[in-house]
Amino acid sequence: MAPTKNKRQKREEYRAALREDGVAELPRKKFYRQRAHANPFSDHQLIYPPTPEQMDWSSLYPDYVVEDESMEQDEPTAEALDQSLQPVRPKRLSKDVEVADIGCGFGGLTIALAPMMPDTLILGLEIRVSVTQFVEDRIKALRAQSQEKGLYRNAGVLRANTMKFLPNFFKKGQLSKIFICFPDPHFKARKHKQRIVSTTLNSEYAYVMRPGGIVYTITDVPDLHAWMVQHFEAHPSFERVSEEEQETDPCVNVMRTETEEGKKVERNKGQKHVALFRRLEDPPYDAVA
Repeated sequence: MAPTKNKRQKREEYRAALREDGVAELPRKKFYRQRAHANPFSDHQLIYPPTPEQMDWSSLYPDYVVEDESMEQDEPTAEALDQSLQPVRPKRLSKDVEVADIGCGFGGLTIALAPMMPDTLILGLEIRVSVTQFVEDRIKALRAQSQEKGLYRNAGVLRANTMKFLPNFFKKGQLSKIFICFPDPHFKARKHKQRIVSTTLNSEYAYVMRPGGIVYTITDVPDLHAWMVQHFEAHPSFERVSEEEQETDPCVNVMRTETEEGKKVERNKGQKHVALFRRLEDPPYDAVA
């Protein structure tokens, strides 16, 4: 009698089968279960580029890779040979990532935004391994299912810790939209330093966002909503978007309805608190004589 497979073996076999060429089946969440939150201060053995210029996006957005003969590697310099270190230039894309879904979870918002913004590269950022794999498999299946229409080519997901490495991936002023949807509230006061919105992190968001860009926030926790509003309004690089303008933004309705957490709040008849913040122009720099 063959031994009974444990849950881990079943998960691994299921995921391996999905990754075979020609498979267009959407992944099932039960094979990707993981705890709800991860400690952002732990060492997660993440791989990240030293600078945004060294980030290779080609595996996430293969349809946007530019075939450029000039990108061929130059001959190594004597100095580089002496150091046994020759930088590798990543493949260039025809456009940059412009939208970041921070803590994208199972990818509901990232997936929903892709057909809404077909000419914009959208990236989901998630710290949990299994959840990131789920979104990868989900995007792959959706691309295969919509091959003729060419949908979801502009959606990608990356395992990353944005609290530590956001500027390693994005250049100054690169992003036009950042979504922060139903983040971990970290209720205990001693855990507030782990919140994804803070004075320090807001400065990083300001750095990677272009003037006029929008940060979208939503939560079902009133205290966290007040915290995010307080910290963004106190930051000199942001101003709150009026409620009238907020309600005319098509991304707001998608943010309310398409995330997994948003659907859960809807089922439980809870409230969703939304706030948007616009990136302001930097003040003119007066050089000191």
